[in-house]
Amino acid sequence: MPSAPAVDLTNCDREPIHIPGSIQPHGCLLACDAELVTVLRHSANTAELLHLEGKLINRRINELLGDDVAHDLRNALAAAPDASRPAVIAHIRLPSGQFFDVAVHRQYGTAIVEFEPSRGRTQPLQLAREMIGRIKDMSDVDKLIKASARLVRAVLGYDRVMIYQFESDGSGKVVSEAKRADLESFLGQYFPASDIPQQARRLYTQNPIRVISDARGQRVPLVPELDPSGEPLDLSFAHLRSVSPIHLEYLRNMGVGASMSISILVNGGLWGLIACHNYSPKTLTMSERIAAEIFGEFFSLHLLALKQKRKLDLANDARKSLDRFLQIASHYANVEDLFSESLADFQSLFACDGVGLWMNDTWTAAGAGPPRAEVEPLMRFISGVADGHIWATHALALQFPAADSYYEDVSGVMAVPLSQIPRDYLLFFRKERLQTLNWAGNPEKSYEIGPMGDRLTPRKSFAIWKETVHKQAEAWSDSDRDIAEAVRSATVEIVLRHNELMQEERNKADIRQRVLNEELNHRVKNILAVIKSLVGAPTRPEQALTDYVGSLRGRIQALSHAHDQVIRGSGGGQLRELLQAELTPYKESVTAIQLDGPPVLLDSRAYAVTALVTHELSTNAAKYGALSRPTGHLAISWRWTEGGDCELHWVESGGPTVHQPRAKGFGSALIDRSIPYDLGGKSVVRYEPDGLKAHLLLPGRFLYGFLERSEPQAAASPHRERASMAPLDKNTRILLVEDQMLIAMDAEMMLGDAGFTEVTTAGSAPEALTEIRSQLPGLAVLDINLGNHTSVPVAEELARRGVPFIFATGYAERAIIPEAFTNVPVIAKPYDGDSLLNAIITRLRDRETSES
Repeated sequence: MPSAPAVDLTNCDREPIHIPGSIQPHGCLLACDAELVTVLRHSANTAELLHLEGKLINRRINELLGDDVAHDLRNALAAAPDASRPAVIAHIRLPSGQFFDVAVHRQYGTAIVEFEPSRGRTQPLQLAREMIGRIKDMSDVDKLIKASARLVRAVLGYDRVMIYQFESDGSGKVVSEAKRADLESFLGQYFPASDIPQQARRLYTQNPIRVISDARGQRVPLVPELDPSGEPLDLSFAHLRSVSPIHLEYLRNMGVGASMSISILVNGGLWGLIACHNYSPKTLTMSERIAAEIFGEFFSLHLLALKQKRKLDLANDARKSLDRFLQIASHYANVEDLFSESLADFQSLFACDGVGLWMNDTWTAAGAGPPRAEVEPLMRFISGVADGHIWATHALALQFPAADSYYEDVSGVMAVPLSQIPRDYLLFFRKERLQTLNWAGNPEKSYEIGPMGDRLTPRKSFAIWKETVHKQAEAWSDSDRDIAEAVRSATVEIVLRHNELMQEERNKADIRQRVLNEELNHRVKNILAVIKSLVGAPTRPEQALTDYVGSLRGRIQALSHAHDQVIRGSGGGQLRELLQAELTPYKESVTAIQLDGPPVLLDSRAYAVTALVTHELSTNAAKYGALSRPTGHLAISWRWTEGGDCELHWVESGGPTVHQPRAKGFGSALIDRSIPYDLGGKSVVRYEPDGLKAHLLLPGRFLYGFLERSEPQAAASPHRERASMAPLDKNTRILLVEDQMLIAMDAEMMLGDAGFTEVTTAGSAPEALTEIRSQLPGLAVLDINLGNHTSVPVAEELARRGVPFIFATGYAERAIIPEAFTNVPVIAKPYDGDSLLNAIITRLRDRETSES
């Protein structure tokens, strides 16, 4: 009998991980017919876990679980038509008296029900909102990535949380990490594409949350494994799906006992993962898993918005640099001198290690580049393959073998032709990737060797990655190529007609910028609306998920229209056009919609706010007011006031009788507060029996058309740094001991805003003592009560070493502070920025005074 083929990294891409025939043991599973009536398959532990007796196959769900539970499950299944979004029922009681969290979805005509023992009622939306609230205002990609790893670890309690970004070649890099103090860092380490097979990546895009509760690999088989036609059960969207033995071996070789991953999806593709490791078995509750999934989706949206903003900023910076180049070009009689003296400016356009100019058979270079003797052969090769067009490679030695002798300095090349004749080029160079790595961890550290050898360890993964990227540079991105095209367009005409077409070139640059804005428009629009709505919209316990999603979708569409107008209209749009766009869907369903008013042009801020408010008014009218009846009439009029403001009246009639709502929802609050809060205007709504009446006042400083006037210049922001802090060393290392990570993050941000650059957080007294032994801080902020212990041992160690510190407490008394520390300052929690900084400043100055 032939032996089974060995399982290794060459065949794991063919491993049927979506049909493993088994589940993880922390729950059980029932597979039923499409209508959720009869059991067709089940996991082998179902009877034991659910306290059921007898054979389960072909039994009716009502018989096994009771009529009420069966009814709830069918309703949930009907509300979850998409398999990738299983319906969930938290804390449901079974006839046995046990409580379970249940997920149900339909896959290929089979209804799959997953049961996990409940650990009590929790509110996943509230938990998700708290997590989202911590990152929603971040405007920098790197800060967002760094803070999110810390946040996920603080909330979910894993020993290590990494954010893992995929490169263009499929390999990955750990770009952020939060971990236990005693663990080695993986920050900055690379892993080859083979570590995550393609089919696993597909599952990550389909099912954004993957939980492994125990890496020891215990499996519970399905009974039967195959249906009567010989087909296995597809568990692609089942949270309990068992895990690949190859992946489990990888985890065990690293000492990991449990893991979870949250997919980061950008523009429909897998950008990366939030990977969580625990060094003992760990099971998340269903509510925690749902909150993690919501957070992951918000993180992906926010990341996309910030990445596109960064891309747009880079494009704008490049355009400004090219504009400056165009402006100084007219002062040069010699074009070669112009380009030679502008090499540093050109190099600043790209992330590159060097730049070179080949013009009139003369070579000028700055930074890394090929040896002078190798330039002419390289230029002959580039002229042959580029043929007057932009040409780029990140592996030059593979295409031009002669470059093998200098691959460390030049592995990536971007060649930009300077004329229509393939002769003169501007070249940008990148070094070999392995020459530019900046490691935070130790990629060469050995780990436990598994039964199949060392090929499933981080050390071996890094070695494989080094082999795959040898003689390769960082790949040139689409943004790089866009900028190169802008460079080419701005320089070709200069070479051909130096002075005559300067103004025309500036006009072309404007056109190119508009085209780029249009291309980016569909990616960046409404992300801010998504952030604001998702975080700010309260939900009622009785509110259906479909209603919540429908309301959110409408608000996003309203801001989408506003953003489109802002992009195409160079900053704003007409009030009449906004109203027409919002009311167009209702024109055929009512007797009359009347718009009357003078031309009013809103700037981008007023346009976005007004779009949201008019969308809410239109939606409410379509549901409850004049737009809900064929006899309805809506009259909207606006006029300029004497002071230059715009006064808008919204009058409904002919609809159903209007009643004052008993409680205001998010939409009503948005109508009442958006214009006063965001614009400083007015918003008054009256619920009269014959129809709703609204009066809106838009301030003139956001409007155009009343009379010509210049916009006032914004006053320069005052310098926020306290004068008393100026002499202090802001590199002073501050140790923050706080067991609530969310509170700690707030304090870190306050200190960061004040200029302190070295802030370390410890969540317990033992962790703080480890940090002190590792590196002595200059000052410490100690939360007195750390849950099941206090920070007094830390205070004693700091006092012994002569390090100043202050206490923080959320309680009014100081009873738990020893008498020896009665003179230590105490600040109240939650932290107030001024109080915290003043206490730190005073303590540091006291130390300086005592030392002097």
